[in-house]
Amino acid sequence: MKLDRIVWAAFAGLCMVAAAAAQEHEDINAANNPLTPKITINFHNFYIPEFIDVPQDKHANQFLLRGLIPSDVFGLPQLIRFTLPIATSPQASGGYVTGIGDLTLIDLFMLPKIGDVTLAAGPVLVLPTATEDELGSGKWQAGAAGVIVAPQSWGLFGGLVTYQASFAGSDLRDGVNLLTVQPIVNINLDQGFYLRSTATWNFNMEAGTSYIPVGFGIGKVFQLEKGITMNAFIEPQYTIWHDGPGAPRWQIFAGLNFQFPIGK
Repeated sequence: MKLDRIVWAAFAGLCMVAAAAAQEHEDINAANNPLTPKITINFHNFYIPEFIDVPQDKHANQFLLRGLIPSDVFGLPQLIRFTLPIATSPQASGGYVTGIGDLTLIDLFMLPKIGDVTLAAGPVLVLPTATEDELGSGKWQAGAAGVIVAPQSWGLFGGLVTYQASFAGSDLRDGVNLLTVQPIVNINLDQGFYLRSTATWNFNMEAGTSYIPVGFGIGKVFQLEKGITMNAFIEPQYTIWHDGPGAPRWQIFAGLNFQFPIGK
């Protein structure tokens, strides 16, 4: 009988460890899921130390203030996302300029789930808020976005696709016709750590400066008080294909994300 109790105690302990590990992986997935319905503030930064076919060893930096606000307007669950860049960019005449870039707004409507797979789609609007020509397009843009996320036992798999084209703005500036594709692959580790690859592919059909980067990085999710989640990461990205000059040869993507639960 004593041996039986030891066996059952060991089995119960293993079950508790497995349940804790499963919950930890769910928490990591939720922290990295772009469709998690929580108020989210992201501080993201892209540092580009080198461009392809650009002389004089130019570099650039783009800090992105991003946010997500869940909404239920007219009974339709949706996620309103915004991105406001603060960038430093090289000038054609030499030197650098720093300022605010164009503001991007995305309204994602949540679609019915297919099993564990979450889908969302909605309109995109880009406002020409850039303070300098080098930091924005000078054009009003509109388009659409779609997101698919499939949580796995080992991590997270998904993708974000956006398309935007200009419809108004300065006649002195080139038009915009841009498609972006962002594959999302996360592999969960222990103690809140995870591996990540989330580089965004850019296909600029107007300017002919498309490029495909691949990233590999690491992050860690922290569970704070009152249900707040903090997610810190760094992900170097290298361009494996490009069409035309001006693409980043490589870049360093780093960020700090905060998710806040919605009070009932």
